[in-house]
Amino acid sequence: MNRRYFLMSSAAAPAALAATKPFSPSDTIRVAVLGVNGRGQSHFNGFQPQPNVQVTTFVDPDLAIGNKRAAQFESKFGHRPKVIQDMRRVFDDKDIDVVSIATPNHWHALATVWACQAGKDVYVEKPGTHSLAQGRSMIAAAKKYNRIVQHGVQLRSSEAVREAVAKLNEGIIGDVYMARATIFKWRPKLEFHPNEEPPKDLDYDLWLGPGKYRPYSKNHVHYNWHWTWDYGNGEIGNQGIHETDMLQWGLGVKLPTQVSAMGGKYLWNDHRETPEVLTALCEFGKEKKYAEIAVRFWCSNNETESANGNLFYGSEGYLAISGYETYNFYMGQKRTPGPSGKSPTLHFENFIKAVRSRRTEDQHGPVETAHYASGLAHVANVAFRSGGTLTFDPDKEQFVNSPKANELLKDTYRKGFELPAPERV
Repeated sequence: MNRRYFLMSSAAAPAALAATKPFSPSDTIRVAVLGVNGRGQSHFNGFQPQPNVQVTTFVDPDLAIGNKRAAQFESKFGHRPKVIQDMRRVFDDKDIDVVSIATPNHWHALATVWACQAGKDVYVEKPGTHSLAQGRSMIAAAKKYNRIVQHGVQLRSSEAVREAVAKLNEGIIGDVYMARATIFKWRPKLEFHPNEEPPKDLDYDLWLGPGKYRPYSKNHVHYNWHWTWDYGNGEIGNQGIHETDMLQWGLGVKLPTQVSAMGGKYLWNDHRETPEVLTALCEFGKEKKYAEIAVRFWCSNNETESANGNLFYGSEGYLAISGYETYNFYMGQKRTPGPSGKSPTLHFENFIKAVRSRRTEDQHGPVETAHYASGLAHVANVAFRSGGTLTFDPDKEQFVNSPKANELLKDTYRKGFELPAPERV
């Protein structure tokens, strides 16, 4: 295996820099999808129908899942993707143009950096990072190797939502001072599973990759890693990234100056480590904005017209963003209905457009959104785990006078899977 992915050298830079010529509309863009158990299905179903886009390769450490998805893909689209276990074979494949990452969270940053080093463009699922410190390495890699890196925050590619933000910025509801993100997902109790030997079709070492070693268990393989701090980020770092991204976009903010978080487990006595209920309060001192983020499981009302959405409050009214594609303005004390709209999200299409043009300004979800939207969730999680109200320096991206909290802003890595610091990308 090519050692550049272990040594993190710049050996791939010339190839990456040479691969920046725009694709013509007739050029076939070849895609490899990394992780096809869950969200990866949306990736290959989003890419394959596009003109002159070909999904050629599935990568999954579990060959049973990879082969199952390949058969489903062949039945639907008429050709069978190659199935491999080790993503590094994709990075060495010169015929692959795009890597689409739908692995567990702890793999996102390293897979993105490796792909950029190999001259591939990247679509990376939310959250773009597993910890705040990783985002700067991703940004550095995208810039150094002239790569298009798109973050999977689909609502950015709904023309209706884009219209709503434009109206917000034009002052339709006056001075916008506050936002609320609602993250209300139906999450049942988790069944407990003991540690055991991995199944024969799963390369568990590859599944772990940069993540902390834990014995194999169905508690976290496959989907339930979301609720384990070593591999996931809880609901605020799952569905919640859409809402933290929308919150930042609508308010025109990035990271807070003050954050407080409280919550816990009040429903289920199970092995979930992350909170079922979480409320985070954020102040953005430089912009003079305020935000509330609410995570809630099980039975709940809808505060927007969707269980997951955003509310923006202004001096003359408020805006409700529902899901990924609908908005409604309400004006004045009587909440008189104002402008509204709905349109589908075309985020995979927007990414391919940018891959063809080589223009980052064509992107709706550039790599910076991966850092900041994920970062807001990370900062809130750290406040929850630290048990208090914390002061944060958004310029240094560090908590003030809190070494314990700052340790939680970064990951440690297993040997051979180290993520380079930005200056070493």
